[in-house]
Amino acid sequence: MLDKLGVTLPIVQAPMAGVSTPAMAAAVSNAGGLGSIGVGATDAAGARAMIAELQARTNRAFNVNLFVHATPVADPARETAWLESLAPAFAEFGATPPDRLTTIYKSFTDDPDMLTLLLEVKPRVVSLHFGLPSADIITALKQAGILLLATATSLDEARRIEAAGIDGIVAQGVEAGGHRGVFDPAGPDAGLSMATLTRLLVRETHLPVIAAGGIMDGTGIAAALALGAMATQLGTAFIACPESSADEGYRRALAGSGAYHTQLTSLISGRPARALANRFTALSETLAGHRTPDYPIAYDAGKALNAAAKAKGEFGFGAQWAGQGAPLARALPAAELITTLAEELAVAQRLTPFGVS
Repeated sequence: MLDKLGVTLPIVQAPMAGVSTPAMAAAVSNAGGLGSIGVGATDAAGARAMIAELQARTNRAFNVNLFVHATPVADPARETAWLESLAPAFAEFGATPPDRLTTIYKSFTDDPDMLTLLLEVKPRVVSLHFGLPSADIITALKQAGILLLATATSLDEARRIEAAGIDGIVAQGVEAGGHRGVFDPAGPDAGLSMATLTRLLVRETHLPVIAAGGIMDGTGIAAALALGAMATQLGTAFIACPESSADEGYRRALAGSGAYHTQLTSLISGRPARALANRFTALSETLAGHRTPDYPIAYDAGKALNAAAKAKGEFGFGAQWAGQGAPLARALPAAELITTLAEELAVAQRLTPFGVS
């Protein structure tokens, strides 16, 4: 698969919607990895602009990531109660919650314009998060010559991915930053680690596996490859890169004590996601007992609260997604980080047969 993509390094830069940029993805691809952009939080026009910029910066393969969550169900009573529960936090910054919440972006399954765009521009790789689209959509993408990846957090999800004809699996361990790729956020989640999940999927499926979760340096990459992964996906490692769109508050938080205490929370968006410990995650006790609206409807409230706080100079209510490896982050340009990771990987693989120093 790496040869097919023209990728010389077993490194995928995670498609962090709202953080990854065309400049970052291009720098990674040009340096020998697979750069990625996340377009799940925009529409087809926004995605077109991002892809065009990326194509102008590189002629190498890159990945376009989409969210395939279930269509949210509006529940006005539940949403009103949620806004009322957040009112004290808004009031701290002299603001009031929005009058109502909306679905701020569509699932790929509900966005035919996005499919039309992908079939037109034909990115080399498309990756899917939160689930799978219909068989017809998968067939159309594959017939266009697009290589498909999908995230799994369990063996059951991986088997569904394999049965659907997807080309590769991103094995997302519970250590990973950002949204858990669980197909059903209301269902059980065993919270498997990257190492356990990778070995399980390598043994029990026939698809190439990309290991994700807590990997921050070349030694971590070597360890994941020794587990049988054909490549690794790193996200938190790239947040501090100058090419990322993380704001200064996010960057300071990544370098602060909250990096040592990441938490899984559904409060910010309505879906479980791992974030730096901050003032938003600290609302867990205050909001206990309140039902979070469906994703991404809840995110409408989270973004509004963050905007109100930032207007007063408080950055602690942002969606500061990060994995458990956050304290190992390095503020390097993306291309330099890729070079450093490659050098560390080479050293680790020489040191021991397992690549662990």
